[in-house]
Amino acid sequence: MDNIKDIAKYAKEASLKLLGAGTQLKNTALEAVRKNLELHKDEIFEANKKDLEEAKSLVESGEITQSTYARLKLDENKMRDMLKGIEDVISLEDPVNKVFWTKELDDGLVLKKISCPIGVIGVIFEARPDVISQIASLAIKSGNAVILKGGKESNHTNAAIAKVINEALERVENFPENAINLVFSREDIKGLLGLDEYVDLIIPRGSNKLVKYIQENTKIPVLGHASGICHIFVDESADTELANKVCVDAKVQYPSACNAVETILVHKNYPALNELKEALCDAGVEIIENPENFSHEYGDKILSLKIVNDVDEAVLHINKYGSGHTDSILSENKENTEKFMNYVDSAGVYHNVSTRFSDGFRYGFGAEVGISTNKTHARGPVGLDGLTIYKYKLFGSYQTVEPYAKGEKTFKHKFI
Repeated sequence: MDNIKDIAKYAKEASLKLLGAGTQLKNTALEAVRKNLELHKDEIFEANKKDLEEAKSLVESGEITQSTYARLKLDENKMRDMLKGIEDVISLEDPVNKVFWTKELDDGLVLKKISCPIGVIGVIFEARPDVISQIASLAIKSGNAVILKGGKESNHTNAAIAKVINEALERVENFPENAINLVFSREDIKGLLGLDEYVDLIIPRGSNKLVKYIQENTKIPVLGHASGICHIFVDESADTELANKVCVDAKVQYPSACNAVETILVHKNYPALNELKEALCDAGVEIIENPENFSHEYGDKILSLKIVNDVDEAVLHINKYGSGHTDSILSENKENTEKFMNYVDSAGVYHNVSTRFSDGFRYGFGAEVGISTNKTHARGPVGLDGLTIYKYKLFGSYQTVEPYAKGEKTFKHKFI
């Protein structure tokens, strides 16, 4: 077994070979992966059963939460989504070698800003073994190499999926080896975080504790979100029946998801507050009114509820206690809606819709490597475009700088 430094080194070599990979090669690789996953899905399900059985004791001991256990399960529905996600990535436009703009600096001197892969991406995640196929497919299409580290609770499933993916890639002519890598130990994480000479970006997907640990222990840029404190503000003008339905969906549809609502803010004059509480309770939700800590991510059928005077108070609350993930206003008031959409400082700001729509698959990205609350490079659900950066390509005809430095020549700086 190679040590983490060797794995990162080989991944770097693969990433450099992927710089020149064409769309056809990448799509051929993706289709091979899709077919192999479908062919071996029963083996993957068997591996997942082992993880689920072993994870029961982890829940009992408190090492993982019940919500983490729920995310661990891989069934026919998730497998269908995995395969559909790969199909969607195949159909998407290649994000590499896009020309953002072309500028003529002077006669015969042309500058282009063009998208390119990031390089080697380390992804550290908990539970959710379907993450591997999502990230692998996005990495392949965007021309990046990846090093994946899942939680110990999903080791059997992770290993099975990674094996199937790499078996498929090995059969694709000219596709570089070591593009998709999987590691297992905590020591590998520690080692990975110190390999800034090989690894270009770290993406953590998991608990607040995991993300903060990574952010504080590496020189490598980190893309992600430490928590998902999502809000819904129910304005006094909201359609009461539909608004209550959206609130229930945002909490109950998948309560352990990072885009599930954690706090509902209700306008003091909202006429259907009792009906809203009743609908939530009927759906099995525990309501905590005015808790001491509004920054707690429940990840369960529990939410905070607060009455506010107006949209301004709602915006102030969200910007103070939110995590910059996703927040929604339910309102028929245009002025209040515009104020909310403009002044809430989050990656996703919604109007009359559940926060659960904050997802790369639902955005049409094919899949996502995670959701970023960063304000640089990529924000919100990170799909193909978020896994590219750009370079400047300058095309000339043997020009030198000296004539421009002396003032003998001047630049045109004309966009073409």
